[in-house]
Amino acid sequence: MRIELLGLPLDALTFDDTVRLIVQRVERGEPTLQVSMNAAKYVRAAENPALRDFIRRAHVVSPDGAGAILAARRLGLHVPERVPGVDLMLALLPAAALRGWPVFLLGARPEVVERAAAEARRRWPGLEVAGHHHGYFRPEEEEGVVERVRASGARMLFVAMGTPRQELFLDRWFPRLGVTYAQGVGGGFDVLAGVARRAPEWVQRAGLEGVYRLMLEPRKRWRRVIVDNARFLAMVWRAR
Repeated sequence: MRIELLGLPLDALTFDDTVRLIVQRVERGEPTLQVSMNAAKYVRAAENPALRDFIRRAHVVSPDGAGAILAARRLGLHVPERVPGVDLMLALLPAAALRGWPVFLLGARPEVVERAAAEARRRWPGLEVAGHHHGYFRPEEEEGVVERVRASGARMLFVAMGTPRQELFLDRWFPRLGVTYAQGVGGGFDVLAGVARRAPEWVQRAGLEGVYRLMLEPRKRWRRVIVDNARFLAMVWRAR
């Protein structure tokens, strides 16, 4: 069921239903762009018309952060649970291995994406990682990266370049990438590679993962956790 939150679409699905929907679409060969929404992305979308338009055209829009869930409920909308983008990626990779769908990992630092690709192969035997490429390429190199993805024959693409870069990259190039499914995963490769720690499960369930990350990386995270969340709350208040 698709609803609208703060002027943007949101799919009010459980985690399992989201995975099932994506797998069904890929099986049918339906082009599918997925976006994971959290408080920071709502703030960025309010500032960036191109990002906002991309989200509106996405085929699957999931509530990643606790802020999206709480905002929806505050506005009288029913959203069953979080669908964290990194967890979605970690559920889709074994699904791809089971069905023989090649995947491509694009983004993060060179050593991180290489470790993420190796860990994916180790964790899910039979998974075909058709290719991987770091995210530190210049604008003039972008088309060459796109052709590399296309030539790989990948059916699923995971892009870890942060918002809004990963979304705008997909907006420009999705028709030429040759993949059926594409998803921006932010720092997902760092988690898969084991170079970033996830919050304990009880912290995630309590919706405090952002606070946990702030404690680990205060200089890197303070703007997103404190400033963006404050702006997001103001957006929700105005919507009320």
